[in-house]
Amino acid sequence: MAAVNGNAVTRWWWVRHAPVPNPEGRCYGQQDKDCDTSNEALFRHQARMLPGGAVWITSGLLRAKRTATVLGSCGADYCQPLEETRFNEQHFGDWQGRTYVDLRIDNTHLFWLGAPAVRTPGGESFVDLFERTRAGILDHTAQHRGRDIVAVTHGGTIRAAIAHAMTLDPEQAVRFEVDNVSVSLIEHYEHADPDHAWRVVFTNVMPVEHRLHRALA
Repeated sequence: MAAVNGNAVTRWWWVRHAPVPNPEGRCYGQQDKDCDTSNEALFRHQARMLPGGAVWITSGLLRAKRTATVLGSCGADYCQPLEETRFNEQHFGDWQGRTYVDLRIDNTHLFWLGAPAVRTPGGESFVDLFERTRAGILDHTAQHRGRDIVAVTHGGTIRAAIAHAMTLDPEQAVRFEVDNVSVSLIEHYEHADPDHAWRVVFTNVMPVEHRLHRALA
């Protein structure tokens, strides 16, 4: 059990799933899409960051489960994950399957598909995603206190986790970048004041060459 001065520390290692092939640029949300895990060098680099002896959790979607499995095959100390559907990506309702170009016609929000507090037709809002993610985090933090937890999930879910840790409002939360297969580390200190028990150690860590490629693209 991790502890600082007798204070149990629960460490959440958040990993976003591998990229989903999407040549037409369509919103997929909770559609159960597969992902591209062919970048072995990236997976091996990220697998080396992850701790041994951790509890593993994935969302209920295929792309998260497959990413976790491939991290294990590339050197991570992997065990059979728990499946947590509260960590699924935001459900975009009637928008799922439509192109992002089409959706931008009616959306003036720069960093998200819509205003975070507004539910999409037939779906949910980012605030809805935040509330179910927060509930899952609190439950698993209590259940696995003092453990490392590797959670392989989605961009929206990880933004929600950061928002919970930093008590951010939804508009601030959606501004965080979360790359595919990136790693973010958030810690919970059990005996701290509940309002100050969370610490964000780092977010969106990727290999240097990946960032250089993106900067020059």
